[in-house]
Amino acid sequence: MNNNVNRNSPKGEHKLLIDFYKVSFKKDFKGEVKYGQGYYDFEAGGLAFLAPNQLLTTSGGESCYDGYTLYFHSDLIRNYQLGRNMHQYGFFSYSVSEALFLSEKEKNIITGLFENIAAELDNNIDAFSQDVLVSQIELLLNYSNRFYNRQFLTRKTVNHDIISQMDAFLANRFADKQGGIPTVLEVARHLEVSPRYLTDMLKSLTGQSTQQHIHDRLIEKAKLILSTTRLNISEIAYQLGFEHPQSFNKLFKRYTNLSPNVFRKSFN
Repeated sequence: MNNNVNRNSPKGEHKLLIDFYKVSFKKDFKGEVKYGQGYYDFEAGGLAFLAPNQLLTTSGGESCYDGYTLYFHSDLIRNYQLGRNMHQYGFFSYSVSEALFLSEKEKNIITGLFENIAAELDNNIDAFSQDVLVSQIELLLNYSNRFYNRQFLTRKTVNHDIISQMDAFLANRFADKQGGIPTVLEVARHLEVSPRYLTDMLKSLTGQSTQQHIHDRLIEKAKLILSTTRLNISEIAYQLGFEHPQSFNKLFKRYTNLSPNVFRKSFN
């Protein structure tokens, strides 16, 4: 782990550029962790994840940790199925403010998993040590996936508010003829969430990725224009942010199985 301290940082802050995957399970933490420009207070406890080569800033000289932190290098899992499947664990791309909050039952499960990993690390190394450790890490990550899915569902009210804000943003962007088609990154920044968290949350609640949700709203807007105006197809395409009418035609047909012209004629 590289420990890079910025001399211009506020007193008590320590910046770390980690070369490992990091999984932190905090039962009790007095202090803050900064991710990017935002701070997250871990006092409530939970799980947080960081991928390699991310900058972590800790603050609070008297911070008190109660829990576990697991670091593992990508080389440990490289030759295993887990190494090939790490993209499935999108929470390593979430911001710290999108940490996983656990019920008491879930905390007990996670505690047991960390204790098993700790016990294995205390054993003498043998031919099976790496296999066992990788299996235990994979089990920890699979439980984390399960608990994140539960969190998406139990926070439906908050998440539906995010979806409503996104739809309002998309409506405004589609009305801005100079704005172009909104990107996933642009939408996520507006909502102040990470792109991967937004997509995983949407898939859990709607079955669509962020890109699919953007396209779905775009097609609905196109249908409205096609059925209520006399604008030609090129004018509609440019109004919706497409640089080329052909791209609009292709996307519309992919979602409706009809060309824009055929769809319009169905209203005549």
